[in-house]
Amino acid sequence: MLQTFSTMAWNEPFSDTDKRQAIENLENGRILFFPQLAFSLSTDEQVFLSPHYADPHAKNISYHPQHHKLWGMRHLTDQQHIQLKTMLDRYSRYAYQLVQNLLPHYAPQLTVARTSFRPVQITGRKTSYRKDDKRLHVDAFPSAPNQGKRILRVFYNVNPHGEDRVWRVGEPFEKVAHTFLPRINKPIPGTAALLRLLKITKSYRTRYDHYMLQIHDHMKADERYQQQADQQEIRFPAGSAWIVQTDDVSHAAMQGQYLLEQTFYLPVHAMQDETRSPLRILEKITGQCLV
Repeated sequence: MLQTFSTMAWNEPFSDTDKRQAIENLENGRILFFPQLAFSLSTDEQVFLSPHYADPHAKNISYHPQHHKLWGMRHLTDQQHIQLKTMLDRYSRYAYQLVQNLLPHYAPQLTVARTSFRPVQITGRKTSYRKDDKRLHVDAFPSAPNQGKRILRVFYNVNPHGEDRVWRVGEPFEKVAHTFLPRINKPIPGTAALLRLLKITKSYRTRYDHYMLQIHDHMKADERYQQQADQQEIRFPAGSAWIVQTDDVSHAAMQGQYLLEQTFYLPVHAMQDETRSPLRILEKITGQCLV
């Protein structure tokens, strides 16, 4: 499940063999793991390693690198607001450097999306089942359709107390799709246009987005599946990073606090083998063009 790299710097070059194996493993639903990468915080930045600054109504403190916009936080002075933006912007740049060096085939096609900081302990957090990331799921977003693009994420466990980030990782996407697609109704004609008109969604919700969102929700709602699906526990130590395509890899975050995450979007045509994408797998199963 893991391909491990001994990399110690975010801008370190990789061999051609490493690059080839990384794309192959990533597209086969594996996780790229970096146990020795350091992301150091200044004394001023270490103050943010506290849930005190997180808006209790938001899952993350979020930052958009393209617009230099920060939200989901509270109790920040003007100076701290600048310092937190600087920290998250630096993480975004480091994550892009890592992906650019390891996955150069992807880099020109990547869209840099949201940077997130999750300072709240997962264990014991109360939420609705749809928002409960302790349940196995593949990523899909109700208000932000991605229209078939891959979701590539770079995570970093910045926990200062040595606590692991603990995941459960589940079945291959094709098996997940075969399990849940028969339970899902086709989208109602006109719904996607109405959602866009009412600004409930930020872009047009394609049939692909409909099926992915329904798979996400059905997975989380099925208690029996959560218990009985093939799965394994993976522990990511403090001071480690990992890269994963979260629209493909069924995952659940069970324990941990203080996580950095950078999201990228990748068009399927930029993949080495786009038949492995959730889009092409769903199109094969349904016999339909979904975007």
